[in-house]
Amino acid sequence: MTAIGTFRHLVTLTAPGPPELDPAGGYVETWTPLNPASWHCSIRAATAADVERIGGGTITTTTALVLRGRYHAELVTKAAAARIAFKGRTFTIASVHDRDERGIELELLAREVTGTTTAPPTTTRAA
Repeated sequence: MTAIGTFRHLVTLTAPGPPELDPAGGYVETWTPLNPASWHCSIRAATAADVERIGGGTITTTTALVLRGRYHAELVTKAAAARIAFKGRTFTIASVHDRDERGIELELLAREVTGTTTAPPTTTRAA
């Protein structure tokens, strides 16, 4: 078992909530906190070996981080859609690994959300 002082980073965990109507008649994605919403963990840059080990043999060229902390049941069940906030940065979860399959410690592979891009509007020409 890892010593408590190892998990010195405190992150916030959220998952998609119910969509809400926006003034234009569309929907806005909302985020609701997991229970508990905060998680003490360690954060470090992932090596290629980490990505292969935790990510199930997949190799990626994007920057990845490894987060390790105590077991969090909601984080396991909602990991595919959950996101992590830490000091103004946001991360998506690529995979979750229950170390030793004992429900004691989790190891996550996460990628930073760097922004969104929108496609330029398409125009149609009259024939």
